Amino acid sequence: MINQTEPLQKSRQTRFLLLLVSLLALMVLEPFLFDYTGLKFLLEMFFSAILFTSIYAVSGKKGTTLVAILLALLKLGTTWVSGFISHPLLNLFDSISGILFIAYIIVLILGHIFKQEEVTVETIYGALVVYILVGIMWFFLYLLTEFIHPNSFSLAIDPATESKKIIFFYSFVTLTTLGYGDITPVSAPARSLAMLKQLSDSCILRSS
Repeated sequence: MINQTEPLQKSRQTRFLLLLVSLLALMVLEPFLFDYTGLKFLLEMFFSAILFTSIYAVSGKKGTTLVAILLALLKLGTTWVSGFISHPLLNLFDSISGILFIAYIIVLILGHIFKQEEVTVETIYGALVVYILVGIMWFFLYLLTEFIHPNSFSLAIDPATESKKIIFFYSFVTLTTLGYGDITPVSAPARSLAMLKQLSDSCILRSS
């Protein structure tokens, strides 16, 4: 008798793996490609790829897929428009749309993982994806904090370096409660957010 669940499981494994690859490409390939090519919109390109692979990863029910598509379109629009038009409100909406989209994808993937009765390759891929997405969500939260309270972070780096990429770096080096001291939260909201992140990161590490 043919097991009808096997094709579905392989499909989900492929979806999570594809999203995982796109996330790792953002973290590893983008910095090297930017140094060699100097392309301005590389970060936006990688984020766009993540939006599409995220939708593919959670596609299934029409309702949840539609919501994911709408949130992705909102994020995609604000990301590319803000790349060409410099306006504070665009940066604000870009951060908010990023938080909403990533949080929604995390909830959907976690809901799928918690329904599984045993650990499989699929659940491992899903857990890795969630872990990286958490770092990206905190990146958008930090950007939102910087927008609401300018100079919330002290950057001990070359001023020519784009602050957005440094905050992205900060979000991930503190994901494992690690820090190098090259970026420090100095405003009260940024420090409160950093404390919440450390608590949430500790819970994630212990639960894993």
